[in-house]
Amino acid sequence: MLTIGGLAKKTGTKVQTIRYYEQIGLLPEPDRTEGGQRRYSNEQLDKLSFIRHSRQLGFSLEAIRELLDLCDHPDRPCGKADTIARRQLKQVEQRIARLQALRTELKRMVKECSGGRTADCRVLEVLRDHSECLTDHDEIGA
Repeated sequence: MLTIGGLAKKTGTKVQTIRYYEQIGLLPEPDRTEGGQRRYSNEQLDKLSFIRHSRQLGFSLEAIRELLDLCDHPDRPCGKADTIARRQLKQVEQRIARLQALRTELKRMVKECSGGRTADCRVLEVLRDHSECLTDHDEIGA
């Protein structure tokens, strides 16, 4: 059995985050000692590790909730998990496309800046007037 501090250390999760996951029902409330201290089982350690890894991969809390539900029902087909992962992959690809467009635009802005006075600064001009951008980075990946 682990204390909340021990669980936090083993998973690299902040104590406050663990409490939050408990509050929203993502992580079950742990048993408590007579003194009221939380005590976490290996199963809860595994579940928190799953949640943390899912968050690192960018899954939303709702998607993680769905994935945890699938874990709790091992006889179900894994098609739903695949659908959730594909949805996440699509979102990541959209973000990458947007970041690439932003990178292109920022590189162009920096390259076109002559380093003179701010009155003539190309970076500031482009930031003032979105129509100066070559890409419509607002719409990419949205």
